[in-house]
Amino acid sequence: MKRLLVPLPREGCDPSEVAIPWKLLSQEQVEFVFITPDGKKAKTDPRMLNGDNLGLLKPILAARQDAVEAYTLLDQDTAFSNPLKYTEVQASDFDAIYLPGGHDKTVKEYLESKVLQQLIVDFFAINKTVAAICHGVVLVARSIDPQTNKSVLYNYKTTCLLKSQELMAYNITRLWLKDYYLTYPEITVEDEVTAALKVKDNFIPGPLPLLRDTSDKLARGFVVNDRNYLSARWPGDLYNFSGQLLNKLQISK
Repeated sequence: MKRLLVPLPREGCDPSEVAIPWKLLSQEQVEFVFITPDGKKAKTDPRMLNGDNLGLLKPILAARQDAVEAYTLLDQDTAFSNPLKYTEVQASDFDAIYLPGGHDKTVKEYLESKVLQQLIVDFFAINKTVAAICHGVVLVARSIDPQTNKSVLYNYKTTCLLKSQELMAYNITRLWLKDYYLTYPEITVEDEVTAALKVKDNFIPGPLPLLRDTSDKLARGFVVNDRNYLSARWPGDLYNFSGQLLNKLQISK
């Protein structure tokens, strides 16, 4: 059985980006091991799960019904309810690491964790699969290889949450949600990730993200696959992304 490590913040993980891959890969006998800063069960971003205070924008911005149903199941899962601490794992014990996103300010401890950044460096060092989506790509970009003093993404191709997506969500909700959609108001996800790359052309935005993918409409989802590294932009890429992550796990030694 393949083992997949999934770090989460104490609060604020995106429900779709955690639950959909969990549901799809668990069905294929992938073992999930969750970790949090203190070893306590993670809490999702309730607004993304329930659409609280999103009004007419709920169908566009909140988790889709399939994700809500998947998260309801995940919330009862033994592994999810009993995570390990960030400091209790090592890369050699897993086949891959998956880094979901989340944009509420509470995810900063996850994105800024030096323990997780070193763990990601270790996964790259032993050529094991690293998969990231949305804000999770920021965590990868911040992981500095001590051999080169550059990001582990420096020579990789990647995507992430697009600047246009982040600013659109912010602009259409800022009158009542303020900067809720800007984890770091001073810089967008795309700008930070691009700055970590050797050349800007290594950032691949993909087609305009209008519709979310499904199990029978995988082409709607966009994924960048570069060697041992897999990246995607938003919950609309999750089915395609999960399938490609499963493929990597199945062919890994």
